[in-house]
This record gives sequence, structure tokens and C-alpha cells, in this order.
Amino acid sequence: MAKNLVVVESPAKVKTIKKFLGSNYQVVASMGHVRDLPKSQMGIDVDNDFEPRYITIRGKGDLLASLRKEVKKADKIYLATDPDREGEAISWHLENALKLNPGETDKKVYRITFNEITKNAVKKSLSEPREIDMDRVDAQQARRVLDRLVGYGISPLLWAKVKRGLSAGRVQSVALRLICDREDEIEAFIPEEYWTLDAVFDVKGEKKPLNAHFYGDSSGKTEIKNAAQADEIRDFCSKASYKITEVKRGERIKKAPLPFTTSTMQQEASKTLNFSTSKTMRIAQNLYEDGIISYLRTDSTRISDEARQNASAYITENYGKENLGAGTGKAKEGPNVQDAHEAIRPTDVNRTPSAIKDSLGRDQLRLYQLIWKRFVASCMANAVYDTENVRISASDKYVFAASASKIKFQGFMSVYNDDDDDKDDKNVISSSLSEKSVLKPSDLDAKQHFTQPPAHFTEASLVRTLEELGIGRPSTYAPTITTLLSRRYITKEGRNIFVTEMGNAVNKIMKEAFPAIVDDKFTANLESLLDGVEAGDVKWKTVIENFYPDLHEAVEKAEKEIEKVKIADEETDVICEECGRHMVIKYGPHGKFLACPGYPECKNTKPLVHKTQAKCP
Repeated sequence: MAKNLVVVESPAKVKTIKKFLGSNYQVVASMGHVRDLPKSQMGIDVDNDFEPRYITIRGKGDLLASLRKEVKKADKIYLATDPDREGEAISWHLENALKLNPGETDKKVYRITFNEITKNAVKKSLSEPREIDMDRVDAQQARRVLDRLVGYGISPLLWAKVKRGLSAGRVQSVALRLICDREDEIEAFIPEEYWTLDAVFDVKGEKKPLNAHFYGDSSGKTEIKNAAQADEIRDFCSKASYKITEVKRGERIKKAPLPFTTSTMQQEASKTLNFSTSKTMRIAQNLYEDGIISYLRTDSTRISDEARQNASAYITENYGKENLGAGTGKAKEGPNVQDAHEAIRPTDVNRTPSAIKDSLGRDQLRLYQLIWKRFVASCMANAVYDTENVRISASDKYVFAASASKIKFQGFMSVYNDDDDDKDDKNVISSSLSEKSVLKPSDLDAKQHFTQPPAHFTEASLVRTLEELGIGRPSTYAPTITTLLSRRYITKEGRNIFVTEMGNAVNKIMKEAFPAIVDDKFTANLESLLDGVEAGDVKWKTVIENFYPDLHEAVEKAEKEIEKVKIADEETDVICEECGRHMVIKYGPHGKFLACPGYPECKNTKPLVHKTQAKCP
């Protein structure tokens, strides 16, 4: 009979951890949360010190009964849920649901955590058990209660004023406001004209021409604002004599990247693999549960001494000692950074992507390659480039500039086998180029351009902005975006995010009635208060007591003053081929599309392509 019971969250972990422990250990899964606030009501007693009312989650009764049977068989119970606030709270709920609180049982109950699911990490955690950290639990309770007060306080207002089924979340409302503000900037943007002038010079004694761009005049950098100015400068330069006035040679350092945090992993997976944030997290979760990568929800760039030593040995053997760097042992700095766990990294650096490709699915392998390469690169030396910067005078009136670079020392670039910096450079460094070089222009090319509006948010850029502003946590980025999409507040076309009319309507109400809720500084300050709860410096109910009265007052005021919003379908000039009506824009799971307003009599639909580029005047 197993004397020790280990309770984890996911059944996938059960299989992995069982391989590490002997027959004296039974490993079972809680399948995530077992208790939560009720769905049908707020579940917060605002008149009784904001006491939350937790109930067993529907469908978890049989599971808890099974867990209680396992508890009876064991002498020691190890609660091994995830190593974050939510995991701490799940352990606390398990302790209550299984009646394992001090004084309720003679069993020995411990809390253990591990940052990676490896034999060494799991066994080490068993040798370092502790009690449940109630400060971390209270920080999670405070977040949950805050979100419940906002959601259940404001959502009914949105149902009454806009449409049933809508919701207002504390973090999602700020994210929606950021998206709406960006769309307003794009809409208000007025393109400005500017011109560039590029020159190609034949250099005596050189095989390749020298490509340069117009920099300015003798007084400094100058912008070419219109065609007349461009023609005037080009006419002068076509008759000018040229000489090199300056050649500067030096070095440029390209720093090795930091290992992934949750945010940077999501951003890189979006940019490189075109993964959504939710897909990235789902795949990373699988890799973590299979013991392949470390814990995936982190804002830290720190790695353990052991991981760095293993990486150093691997790099020395495979890339040479000269490519070895100091690695990163430094905590990430920024607003509300918790630094609770290591960066995301492979659990075994010797488990290369090629070595385990047959055991991973295609998308798992692609994400693992990103994580593995980023980690190895972070422990390697910086890359070094030779640089050359040239200034060219046109009859002592105008100045052209040219630059070139060439990799001198690969360093971490060896991992990527990527010399894109060189490929993008039109010029080649020439040791013979000097102020005595004779130049002859072979081409002068003036081109018209227009300034572009701010880019639409993508999932990656939205995550980056939320992180920079200190809004939300690594675990909240993907669910926030998923909620905005599912509520039809936003839609995606390609990678770009667009706000819907519904989203604009909700954002307008939130900005008018609840300015604090959608204020990024206010929301970031709340995150700091939650960190204070975890540190034991702030009582969690004090945070709620200070927050709720203003929210309650704002809801009551909005109920009286906010008028009902009617959202009409946006009509287009596209004519329905089947009935002749003007088609309208609708929103589906995959974005906008055109539909006939005569539905259900006419069911004609067609795709809609959104024009994202600013129109040139």
C-alpha cells in the first residue's frame, strides 16, 4: 500500500511523475480547481467583510470522493500543484475540500513545488516540503474577488444597456481600451509626404558600387518634404562633384538575448510561427507536463546555477569555449515583476530538438526549437560586427551617408546560423576606402513616401504593451485576449486586431462610467497591491475594502445615467447579388464577413477584406 500520496493538477503530470517515484508513492490529479465561487451569483458577502463563498465545482464531486479514498490510504499527503499563486490557492482548496486542515486530520500534509518536472526536481521538492503559503493564497483570493466584483457588478449593466451575454473584466477592460485608443489614433492619422534620395557611386579600384542615402546639408540632417525640394536637390547633385569626407571604422556589439519569459515566448511564437497566444500556452503546457521545459508562467529571465553550468558544458563541447558567455543570472527589471520562477528553458540542454523530434508533434517541435535555441543563445557570448560609416560630400553643400557591417565573431549567432544583418546590408566593407577614393555617381533615385499610421495591435504587440504597463500577469495574457475575441469586442484579420462596434460601445460606457477600471496606471497599481499581499505587507481584504465602495457608487450612478445603446449592423455599398439589398458587416469566429440583411429569407454571405493601409493623398 502506498504510504505517500502526491496530488498534482494535470493527469499528464501523473504519468511523468510516476516514472520518478517508487511504488511507495501514489500520484493522482485534481484536474485543476476543485472549489470556486458560484457561477449563478457573485458569491461575495459584501456586508460580511467581503467573505467569499466557495462551493465544489459541478462535476468534481466524484473526483473528490475518489481523492478522499486515496487520502485515507496514505500517511503523508504532498500537495504538488503548480508553483504560482493560482497553484497555491488550488492546494489550499484541496486542503479544505479533503479535510486536511490542521486539527482536522492526523495525516501529515505538505506543500511541495518544482519548477520543472524532472526526477531531480521532483525528488528535491519532496526533501524540502513546507506549509501552504497563505500570503500567496490571499493574493490569489484578492485577485479573484476583485475580478468577481468588477465582472458581476458591471456585466449586468452592459446587459441592460447594450446586449445580454457581455462581460466586463478588470484586465480585459483595460486591454479593450488600449485597442480602441490605438484604432482612434489610426483613424485620426493624417499621412505626411516625405522623399528619399538614394545614390549609387562607382568607386575607382572597387569591384562593387557604394550605395548611399541623402543625409542632409552642411548644417546637419535635413528632411526632403516634397517633390519640388527633391527635384531641386537631385538636379544639384546630378552636376556636383563628390568626395569622401569621413570614414569611420569600428565595432558593433549585438548582445546575446535573454531567455524567454511567458510574454517574450508568446511574442516570438507569434512573430516566427504565427501562433496565437492561447495556442502557444497550450503547447508549452504540454511540453512542461512532459518534463521537456521548465514552468511556463513566469516573468523572470533568471536561470539556476545548475542550468547555466549544464549549458556552459554543452556550449563548450559543441561551439567552443570562445563562444561561452556569462549567461543570465539577473532578475528581470520592470513594473510589477515578481521574479518568482526561472525563465522558460529546456529541462535538459542535451535534449536537442533534433534528438527528440520523433517524440514531438510538429507544433511542439517548432515551439521547443524556439525555447531551446533562445536558452542556449542566452548563455553564449555576444556577437561582434566590424562596421564602416562613410560620409560623402556633394560639392560641399549636401551630404550622403553609407554604412556597412560584417560579422567578426559569431558568438550566440552560431546557434541560429543566421547572418541576416549581413544579408540586409547592400554595402561590403572595404579596407581600401578612404578620403582619397575617387567617386562617380551612376544613379540618383528620388522616391516619394508617406508616413504611416501606428500599427494595429497584434496579439504579440498587445501582450508586450500589457507587460510594459504592468497590467495583468503571465497567466492572464492569453485568457484576456481569448475573452475579448469570444465576446466579439475585437476581431482578427490576419495577425491584426480590429475593434468591433460592440467593443467600441462597451469601451465608451467603461470610459464614461468607470474611468478608474480602464485606467492602466490604476490597474497596474492594483497589481502592485496584490504583490504586497503576497509579500505579507498588505491584508487582502483591505485591498477590497478600499476598492469596492467607489465601484458600487459608479455602478449605481451608471444605471441611472447611461442610456441604452443600440448597435446597428454597419451597412456597406456592396450589393447582394441575390436580392439587391446593401450587404452589412457581421462578425464570426474568424473575423468580419459580409451578410445580406434579408436573413433568413436571403442567406447570402461573402468574405470581407479589411483595408489596413493609410490612403495617400
